[in-house]
This record gives sequence, structure tokens and C-alpha cells, in this order.
Amino acid sequence: MDIKKSLVLIFSAYGCFLSAQEKAIDTVYIFDNQMNKVKLFHNVNTIRPKDFEKNATNLSELLRFQSQLYIKENGRGAVSSPSFRGTSAGHTAFVWNGININSAFLGQGDVNNIPLFGYDELEVKAGGGSVQYGSSAIGGSIHLNNNLEFNKGFHTSLFSEAASFGTFNNFLRTSFSNEKFSVKVSGNYVISQNDYEVPEKEYINRNGRFYNSSINIGASYKIAPHQTISWQNQIFDGSQHYPIFTENGNKTKYKAQTLRSLLSWDITKNDFSNSLKAAYTEDNFQYFGDIDKPKESGAEGKNYIFRNDFNYFITPKLNVNAIGEFQVNKGSGYQSGIGDISRNIGSAAGLIRYFVTPDLRFEAGIKKDFVENISSPFLYSFSGKWQPVKWYQVGASFSRNFKFPTFNDLYWQKGGNPDLVPETSTNVDMDHEFTFGDLKLTVSPYYMDIKNYINWLPTAAGYWAAFNTYSVEIYGLDSRVTYQKNFRDHHFTFNGGYTYSKSTNKVTGLQMMYVPLHKATGNIDYRYRFLSVYVQGLFNGLTYTTTDEKRADAIDPYFVLNTGVSANFLNHYTLGFKVNNITDIVYQTVSYYPLPKRNYSIYININF
Repeated sequence: MDIKKSLVLIFSAYGCFLSAQEKAIDTVYIFDNQMNKVKLFHNVNTIRPKDFEKNATNLSELLRFQSQLYIKENGRGAVSSPSFRGTSAGHTAFVWNGININSAFLGQGDVNNIPLFGYDELEVKAGGGSVQYGSSAIGGSIHLNNNLEFNKGFHTSLFSEAASFGTFNNFLRTSFSNEKFSVKVSGNYVISQNDYEVPEKEYINRNGRFYNSSINIGASYKIAPHQTISWQNQIFDGSQHYPIFTENGNKTKYKAQTLRSLLSWDITKNDFSNSLKAAYTEDNFQYFGDIDKPKESGAEGKNYIFRNDFNYFITPKLNVNAIGEFQVNKGSGYQSGIGDISRNIGSAAGLIRYFVTPDLRFEAGIKKDFVENISSPFLYSFSGKWQPVKWYQVGASFSRNFKFPTFNDLYWQKGGNPDLVPETSTNVDMDHEFTFGDLKLTVSPYYMDIKNYINWLPTAAGYWAAFNTYSVEIYGLDSRVTYQKNFRDHHFTFNGGYTYSKSTNKVTGLQMMYVPLHKATGNIDYRYRFLSVYVQGLFNGLTYTTTDEKRADAIDPYFVLNTGVSANFLNHYTLGFKVNNITDIVYQTVSYYPLPKRNYSIYININF
């Protein structure tokens, strides 16, 4: 797949959609139709595009400061992975418009090789979700959603930012819709020399350059009053140069290209709905041991996905939901010992929801996966939500979730183990929600028990291999608080969160690597007429980087503070200035790779 040629063709094709008029009626088409059902029983942290601008460098930065996840980043813009509620990167499912997009080779998502811009909302759901979203949805899931509106006419927006370390970020989006047709096209390009210095660590981010570009196209057409045909497409092309520690060190790089295309036929009536989806996803990557020489290794993965989601109200209080999915995963490795491989995956899930009263509801779900050459567990989930009084509601869920072995786990040579079995987890979650006027507080204790944990360990033969090893027990607390207050021209908003994660290897009783016991975030926004100001804080507690809790090698606690100011003028233009890491502290999320000290950016946002 030639990503750059595809980008050129797509940019040249969308000009015909740039004229329209406003309509009085508007509706919205949502690709991830399961998410609205999930929100009936679980708390979901929704991050809007306006908040993307606060942390616009990459998805890692956004999730670090605006969610409960711990993001392990090997230097700004380099390899990055999530840790959700004390789990590993492979226990977080990335879901693009309702489709699980975790790599078939790695079983996870590389956060910095997923574009930040181009979505209408980014949602973070904590807790098990394998019944709805499949493998890896153990610690939680990150949802990248695109919506299409009807009867909105023509709109265009441009975001352009220049920042420290030779960083430039540009995002353009245009959309048009009438009563029957809606289209939205966007493109994003980020490039950075990324040559920051941290003198206290005698560190220079040499060879840290990165760039990426992405394009999103969405279109929807109402073929009848209750029927819609929709398409969503995303193309991404990125390159990361890996930092080196000495001036004459060997310079390496990693390149990644992804293609995701989703076609959906939806029927929606009063008592039933059906969504039939066909998707194709492609993930290619290449590793260069010398940036001036041909690639040393790489892989290409292709996935064909068919999914049907049927939803029916037997009575106004009783709802049944049946989900069937079939996938064909194909892969081909280069210099990894992985040849041409293929795996068929099928699944059948059923959920029933009972709405006893407007304040009391229950959901039960079951699922069985059929993975070629792998014995998959029976999955289930039970959830309930009750609001006994106006200011308090309580929710609880109990579920079994799983993660099946990846292509690398099974077939990498040497070290792949075809006898691996899936990891399974038992999850218990609760949500206590308190609402007092403009203040909302959510406190969520949780418990997880993960069995058959897959690890790569050294062998007597001198190479590393994959094994099902120990179990992991995790318990902790998530909490979120939001407060909004408007007084005449004054608008104040506060969003904060705190997470406690005790994640222990049940054999040793010690804390898992790269799982901080404590993490807290806070975002304060104040707007007065045309002027807006925000302050953003992140506290990260002590984080062990070894399996023996060695204090000398641990990452010390740190507190990072960012701020920004913006002004809106002539109703269409916003000019902003940001300062990141105001106090100029030294901090890191992975050993030996400190992140930037104080840095700056200026941006403009144009909407018309």
C-alpha cells in the first residue's frame, strides 16, 4: 500500500462537497452504536475535540494529562504504550468506530502511531469489556469515534500550531450535510525535530525526529427514512527516529502505515435496530537498524472483519441485543521467522437489558469466541445501575474477560510458543456517583484477577520465549470530579481525577513494573467573554521499573503543570499561547528517557 499516493488522491477528490445551505432539522449518525448502551451502565470519560488543543503534540500527551491511564513513552513522540488500572499495554483495547484495532502482531496499540486529530470524540472506559469489544478489553478500552451530522450545511476549521523543538502541527477539516447526505474530510500533519535537552540528566534527545500524517473521510447517505449507508476511512503514515545516547551512536528509525476502512448499513426503527458492518484494516511497519540503509525487519497485517449488531425491544422495559462477528487475520513477517500466517476468528454474543423503573436497570451478557487453533474461554458480564435518591446513584458490574495470544507470541522465531492459552480475567467494578448542584463526584473501587499471564522469559538455550506464567491481582480506586459554574460572562470548569492501583505478581507479592500506585490529574478552565485561560496538572507517584521493587531504579514522584491562554475574535478566529511544564521539572515515564522541560507553543484556530 502506497500511503502517500493515497493521501494525494483523497485530498484532490473532496472539493466537490464545498457548497451548501443550512437546514432546520439535524440528526447524528454514530458509528459505535454499542457505546450508547455501555454508557447506561458504566462511567465513560469523554474528551472533546476542543480539549485536544491543550495537548496537541500526540495522543500520549492527551491521555497522560486528561485520563486515568499511565502512558509509558520512550521519549517524546517515540514508542508509547498504556497501563490501565495496573494492567499491561496488551490489556487495553483500542476501538475505532466500534472495531477493535489492536495489532495482531503485538496485541496492543502503539499510542504514538495512532493519530490524535480527526475524531469527534475520544472516550475512555475503565473496566472489562470483552463481551462487547473482544480481546484485550481487560483493564479498559479507548474509543476513537467519528460521527456524521445531517442538515448542518457547510463548515470548515483549521488548527495550526508552532511549538518548541521545531514542532509544527496542522489540522484541516471540512464537512457538508443536507437532509439525506453527510460528508466529513480531515487531514493532519505533524513534524518535529524533537531535539530537546535535559541538562540535569546530561541528556540530549539526539535522533529524536518524528513526523506523521493522517487523513479521515466519512460519508453517510439515507437510502430510506429509517435506513442509512455509511463509510468511514482512515489512512496514517508515520516515522519515528529512536533517540541515541551518544553523538556517534547508531541511528535507528521505525516507520508505520495503517489503513482502516469501514462500511455500515443501519436500520433504525422504534422497537428494533440492526447494524451490519464490513471492515478492512491493514497495519504495516518497518524497523531500520541504520536510518540510511534498507529495513532490517518488519511485518504486514491485514484483517477482514464482518459484524452484525441486532437490537430489539420485546417490551418497553425488556431489550435483547445479539452480536455476531467473523474475522480473518492475515500476517506476513520479514526477518522475524514469521512467514505467511492466517487465523479465523468468530464470536457470538447476547445481551439482555431490563429497565425495571427509570431509576433501576440491569444488563446480562454472554459471549463465546471461536479462535482457530486456540481454546477460548466462555465470557460473561452482569451490570446494574440504581438511583435511589436524586443526588446519588450506584452501579456495579462483574465480568470475565480475555486476551488471546498474538502472532508474535505464537510464531516469532525463535521464542514463539504455539501452545499458549489465552489470558483470562475476573473483573469486579463499582461506581458511586454523587451530584450536588454543579458538582459531580464519582468514586469507583475495582478488583481484577488475571490468570495465565503471558511473559517473554530467557531460556537455557540462550533466547527469549513466550510462556503462560503467573497470575496478577489488582485492586484500587478510580475517582473523578467535575464542577461547572456560569455567572453572567464568567464560565468556570474543573475536571479532576485520582487513581490508586495496587497491582501485584501473585507469586512474588511485589508491585508490577511501570504501575504507579498513585496518579492524579486536574484541568481548570476559565472563560470571560472572548478570553479563555486553562491550567493543567499531573501528579505521578513512585513507579517501580524492575520486578523486585528496587528503589534505586524506580521513577521518583513528579508534578507537572501546564497552562495556556487564548482569545477569540471576529467570531471565527482563536489565537492561543501555551506553556508546558511551567516549573521546568525533570521527569520521565520510562527509565533513561526524560521528557521535555519547559516548552512553548502558539496556535491559531479558524472556524467558518
